[in-house]
Amino acid sequence: MMMKDGADFLSVALKAAVAAACAAFVVSCSSIKEPDSVYEEPDYTAEDVRREEIKRIDEMLEKNPVQALWRATLLGDAGTVSKCESAVVDKYNEELEKENYYTAKNLYKSLASVSSKKLSSLSKNYDELDKLCTERVPGLKKINSSLQKVSGYINGTVTIWVDKGLAVKNGLGYADRVIGSGFFISKDGYIITNNHVIADVVDTKSKSYAKLFIKLAEDSDTRIPAKVIGWDPVIDLALLKTEVDAPFIFNLGSSEDLDVGDKIYCIGSPVGLERTLTSGIVSATDRKLFSLGDVMQIDAAVNSGNSGGPCIDSNGNVQAIVFAGMLQYEGLNFAIPVEFLKGELPALYSGGKLNHPWIGCFGHTKRALGKDSGLELQYVLPGGSASRAGMKAGDVIVAVDGQRVKTLEDVQNILIKETAKTIIPVTYRTESDEEKTCAVYLSVRPENPGYTVYSSDIIANSFVPIFGMKLIHASTSSRNKYTISSLIRGSIADESGFSENDSIEIRKVSFDNDNSVLYAEVYTKNRKKGYLDVVMAIGAKLDSPYYF
Repeated sequence: MMMKDGADFLSVALKAAVAAACAAFVVSCSSIKEPDSVYEEPDYTAEDVRREEIKRIDEMLEKNPVQALWRATLLGDAGTVSKCESAVVDKYNEELEKENYYTAKNLYKSLASVSSKKLSSLSKNYDELDKLCTERVPGLKKINSSLQKVSGYINGTVTIWVDKGLAVKNGLGYADRVIGSGFFISKDGYIITNNHVIADVVDTKSKSYAKLFIKLAEDSDTRIPAKVIGWDPVIDLALLKTEVDAPFIFNLGSSEDLDVGDKIYCIGSPVGLERTLTSGIVSATDRKLFSLGDVMQIDAAVNSGNSGGPCIDSNGNVQAIVFAGMLQYEGLNFAIPVEFLKGELPALYSGGKLNHPWIGCFGHTKRALGKDSGLELQYVLPGGSASRAGMKAGDVIVAVDGQRVKTLEDVQNILIKETAKTIIPVTYRTESDEEKTCAVYLSVRPENPGYTVYSSDIIANSFVPIFGMKLIHASTSSRNKYTISSLIRGSIADESGFSENDSIEIRKVSFDNDNSVLYAEVYTKNRKKGYLDVVMAIGAKLDSPYYF
């Protein structure tokens, strides 16, 4: 696979430095624009407000009965709640009849999260549905597949070949293709690889020709047609299917016990050289290169074409999936922990693009007396799921879907396994130390959450998650002059030398072409620079692991 994808992943980790570099290429709108309106909590005691909300719920009932049920629960109108529960039950029965157990399970969970009285009428409970889901999903059952030699595991890998036809450069045509790696997880031909390897096949915006093939390790001359079943651009995983009898099947192991210094093996097709096995050690286990969850850094030799191959132990158990090698940085390579794959395999198997959920928040792990004590909300999107459910900045999440959490990573590990457009319970601790539980609707995570924040809230608030600084207006005559009231430690604003009580004037705000980077030009009197007048340029990527 071309390494431009790897460079994109690296840019997430480098945050401010890379964002500042991207700023040189910002070409879109540079005006400072506040939203026309910002969501305010409705007063449901007012009869006209209730009528309008019931009307909106009725409108969304057919297309999204789960969201309608959640909104009806927040409204507290018994008749509307009952109507929405019936719609969800009807949808549940419909999916159950089609044997779409994964969807039926999530509908059951949504009803349970609002304590629906109609749960008892359902023919199957959550545990039964969960069992039916996992029974069909390839890769989740252990098989006896250990070999005497590590080299024997090569036959369970494949070369992924994406034929993009002809590309023209400087008036000449040449074969355009993407080469990656993959591995079998079932006898009937299910294969795991990276999303970025097969992205051209599933990209609905692309007008280019793209066909997908695989080549077996034991027969590198024959291209076998394959199809994409499910794909996840965020965690960079994809499930493929080909009509072959797999020569070897990998067990999905665990990376939870892996530590820095542990030995690993990687198998793939670097630069198209099939049947290549390399070895190395785990260099780090907590690199935040994705929007969700930590990935591993490894020093095994990984090059273009290795993406999607298995990272295994000496017993052939898959511990991670290789996803990028940085050609310009020798030995700087990464792999996705296999726990992510196991958590989302049911969703990938159900088919289509996997949409990750979010509740419209930004925050960091809360530390009290030197211990992790939950996930602190430093920003809550107005009108987002958490906001509508009653959560506020300063609250600390202590449980998600019935599981106690202490860190951001705990919450991410749960949300990765959850499905968007589902209702789950969330327990949080308020600033007055009161513990509350609410039902929260999992919205579809936007591609760039920071852009959604900027578009939905005033600048004074949106700069909290984007740059890590809370602003208050400093002038009634100029709406662009602010004072920094607080900073998030380790944020872009903090690392750029800003301090509390600094005065700033925002002169320009711009975005790159895909709204993934925000660039701000600010005039400031910076305390750390002796209150000298300075015009500064700061940039930030509009997605990070701290949006959830």
